[in-house]
Amino acid sequence: MQPTNKNRFIPIGLMLFALFFGAGNLIFPASMGQAAGDNVWWALLGFCITGVGLPLIAVMAIGYSGEFSLQHVARRIHPSFAVFYTVVCYMSIGPCFAVPRTGTVSYEIAIRPFLSDESASIGLPIFLAIFFIISGWLAATPSKLVDRIGKFLTPALVLTIVIFIVQSFITPLGMPQTPAAPYATPFKAVVQGILDGYNTLDAIAALVFASLVIKAVQATGFSAPSEVTREVYKSSFVAAPLLAVIYIFIAKIGAESVSAIGIQETGAPILAESAKIFFGQAGAMLLSAMVLLACLTTSIGLISCCAYYIKDLTGKFHYITWVVIFTIVSYLIGLFGLKTIIVSTIPVLMFIYPICVALVFLIFIDKFIGRRRCVYAWTIGLTFIMALYNGLQTAKIALGGLDEIINNWVPLQSYGLGWIPFAIVGFVLGLINKWIKPVRI
Repeated sequence: MQPTNKNRFIPIGLMLFALFFGAGNLIFPASMGQAAGDNVWWALLGFCITGVGLPLIAVMAIGYSGEFSLQHVARRIHPSFAVFYTVVCYMSIGPCFAVPRTGTVSYEIAIRPFLSDESASIGLPIFLAIFFIISGWLAATPSKLVDRIGKFLTPALVLTIVIFIVQSFITPLGMPQTPAAPYATPFKAVVQGILDGYNTLDAIAALVFASLVIKAVQATGFSAPSEVTREVYKSSFVAAPLLAVIYIFIAKIGAESVSAIGIQETGAPILAESAKIFFGQAGAMLLSAMVLLACLTTSIGLISCCAYYIKDLTGKFHYITWVVIFTIVSYLIGLFGLKTIIVSTIPVLMFIYPICVALVFLIFIDKFIGRRRCVYAWTIGLTFIMALYNGLQTAKIALGGLDEIINNWVPLQSYGLGWIPFAIVGFVLGLINKWIKPVRI
C-alpha cells in the first residue's frame, strides 16, 4: 500500500495536539504564572520540558520502539512490572486523577463563578452528578456524535483561548509580582517548572495514546518501521509548537493577574476571573461553555479508554460494567474538589514520571544496549526505588533516618530530582552486568 498523502503528518500532528490539549491543562500554566511572578519565563522553560517536550518525546519513543502499546514496551523490564506500571498509568489518566479533574475544572470555570457562596457548597455534588451521568452514558454508548463534537470543540476552544491571549496584550491585567519561594531564583524557577509540568499528565498519556498516532500513520500507507517512525516524528513537531505557544501565553496571563484578582488557589479561578475582566459576563460565559464541553469530551474518552483496557486485561465483566465503575469512582473522587485532587496527584506523579523518563531514554538507546533486560531492569529498578521515595516524601510520610541520609547524600534531591543519579548508577550497573554476562538474559 502506497502512502495516500505525503503531507498526512500535518492532520495527524493536529490530532496529536488535540489528544494532549485539554481544558484542564490551562489551569497549571496559569497557576504557575501567578507563583513564578518575575521569573515566569524561567519557570516556563522547565514547564515546557516536561509539559511539552517529554510527552512528544514519549510518543516518538513508542514509535521508534516498533511496539504498539506501553505494556508491550514495559515487558522489556519484566512482564509483571509491565502490567503494574501500565495499570498505574491508566488509572492516573483515568478515574483516579484526570477524569475527576475534568469535572472539577468544569465546575470551577463554568459554574462556580456564577454561584453565590451559599450555593457553592451544594453546587459541586449536583454538578458532578450531572456531568458524570452524561459522561458515563456517552462512554457506554460510543457513537460518532462524541467524535464530531470533539473535532469541533478543540478548534473552537483554541480560537477562544487565542482571543483571550490577544486581549491580554491589548489590556494587560498588570505587572508580574515578586516570585514565591520555590521560584525565587532563575534556577529554582526552572526546576520547579519541570515539576509543575508533571501535573499535565501528558507524558503518561503519551505512552498510552502513542498507539493511536502509530495506527493513524499506518492507515495512510506507511508500513516500514523507519517510515512510521519518521512520520510520527514529523507529526510530533507539528503538535509541539502549538502546545508551547498556548502554555507560554496562559502563564503570562497568570503572572500579570495577581494585582487584578489576587492570588488564587488553583488556575481555574484565574482563567474565570480574567475572562470576566477581559470580556465581561458574556465573554466569561462563552469561555465557560467551551471549557465545559471540552472537559466533557475528554472525560468520555478517558473513561472509555480505561474501560476497554481493564476489560481486555482482566477478561472479566462487560465493558459497560467497567464504564459504570469508573464513572462512580470519578464522581466520588471529584467530590473532594479541584485543589485536593491536584495536591493528591503530586505524590503519584513524583513516582510515575521518573520511571517514564528512564524508560523513554532506554527505548532510544535500545540498539546500543542490545535490548538486554539486565540494563532495563537495573536502570528502572534503581529509578523505581528513588521515585517511590520521592512519592512518599511528597505525601509527607516520614521515613525516619532514611530522610536525613537521602537528603544529605543524594545529589539533586533538594530539587526533587534525586532519582537522576540513581538512574545513572542503575544504568552503569546494567552495562556492567551485560559485559560480565554477554549471553542475553
